[in-house]
Amino acid sequence: MTGIVVISGNPRAGSRTSTLASAVGAAIAEQIGSPEPHLIEVGALGAGLLTPGDEATKAALAAISDASLLVVATPTYKGSYTGVLKVLLDNLPAQALAGKLAVPVVTAGVAPQATAAEALLRQLLVELGAIAVRPGLPVIEADLAESVAISQKYAAALDW
Repeated sequence: MTGIVVISGNPRAGSRTSTLASAVGAAIAEQIGSPEPHLIEVGALGAGLLTPGDEATKAALAAISDASLLVVATPTYKGSYTGVLKVLLDNLPAQALAGKLAVPVVTAGVAPQATAAEALLRQLLVELGAIAVRPGLPVIEADLAESVAISQKYAAALDW
């Protein structure tokens, strides 16, 4: 298994959610002495997510399968995770994440919304067999400018 894979489930590559996810992955990598994480921008996969045999999607799924730890991030859309993230994860077979640690990271406008969406993302990851790290990381949009500091504090607080 390779190291850490960061999955940004924002439909737009380079989003604030992606920035936060990357910062969380980097902070965890530093904390546990792992190499720099691999980033998957789900939005950049575009229509390939729905195209059987798409090379970029196959590469993303292979990276997820080979990872030992996943940071899975999403903005809150309609009270839950994004559709593009769900489509990517739907391409995985049952129990594909068995034994992998997964850190759910969610951004939203207000704290209750972020917390609720984090619980839904956690449930999806567990359904795929992942060991979802507790606590996950719900972050409100107003705090996203502090992504690096939030990520470092979060990683330092985890009991590895």
